Amino acid sequence: MVDVTVRGAGIFGLSIAWTCARRGAKVQIVDPFGPGAGSSGGLVGALAPHVPENWNAKKAFQFESLIMAEPFWKHVEATGGVSPGYARLGRLQPIADARTLDLARARELTAKELWQGQADWNVRALEEIGAWCPPSPTGFVIHDTLSARMHPRRACAALVAALAVMGVEVTTNAPDKGQVVHATGLAGLQELSAAFGKTVGNGVKGQAALLRFDAGAVPQLFADAIHFVPHTDGTLAIGSTSEREYDDPTNTDAALEELLDRAMRAVPVLHGAEVIERWAGVRPRSKSRAPMLGAHPLHKGQFIANGGFKIGFGMAPKIAEVIADLILDNRDAIPDGFRPEASL
Repeated sequence: MVDVTVRGAGIFGLSIAWTCARRGAKVQIVDPFGPGAGSSGGLVGALAPHVPENWNAKKAFQFESLIMAEPFWKHVEATGGVSPGYARLGRLQPIADARTLDLARARELTAKELWQGQADWNVRALEEIGAWCPPSPTGFVIHDTLSARMHPRRACAALVAALAVMGVEVTTNAPDKGQVVHATGLAGLQELSAAFGKTVGNGVKGQAALLRFDAGAVPQLFADAIHFVPHTDGTLAIGSTSEREYDDPTNTDAALEELLDRAMRAVPVLHGAEVIERWAGVRPRSKSRAPMLGAHPLHKGQFIANGGFKIGFGMAPKIAEVIADLILDNRDAIPDGFRPEASL
């Protein structure tokens, strides 16, 4: 007997399968390309929050998911014995000018309210930070303690290992049984766009690089719109580009080389570090820019979880919870802006 079929073995599909299995459901996962084969098999893994202001349902949902992440990933690792490389070590961002400094200080106050005392957003002087810090024209940086890091591929592998312990495997082909969730990324958005004759979602190419640079257990950096994420294995990920138009979805090119040049200027301590991998992939982006969750617009009686552009890993614990609530308990806690009709 199968209670839940999850189509797609990216971060959304694996997380939903894990949460359903933990609640006692019999789960099967179907993906013709295997786990983490698409954009979920990337390098960067920056789990970073929206700025603490102009609060809305999307920001609140993401905040709850980032808070859930630590126990979520600890349980995954404890079950399967594979580390996802998760650590909530915060993030540092240089402050470019006086106006941005004033804005950052105002956000210190809103963070105290909106982040409910569970994380901080602070303005700190460079001399307080130490050597691992991007140069800042004002001499100040933003230090938030909500941001976390993980290694995307290792996170997918950790979920696969934990699911295997629960008796759940990823198969390349199987018929639908039980409740069906489509977490099929770009292919799923393309299916919707073709069916409705308009753009419901699309793919945005991202290119990233992995350096041999052991920064240790330090905060990630965000400088010149680039994420710098130190991983537990002595590597450091840099990314990523955002390309609406592209010819080859999986090849790296001059756009990545330009990103690496900018990265070395933004964080000079990285000069001379060996680039050990270059990666490119296409991330699914819904028209609304929010995750697309709820009843599937095409497949009657089935469900969708898609559109995790840039925030998929950070959103995954909470998305898995609300989808499991919906399909197992018929409890609908999906924000209105996340429903498929927001992109139709």
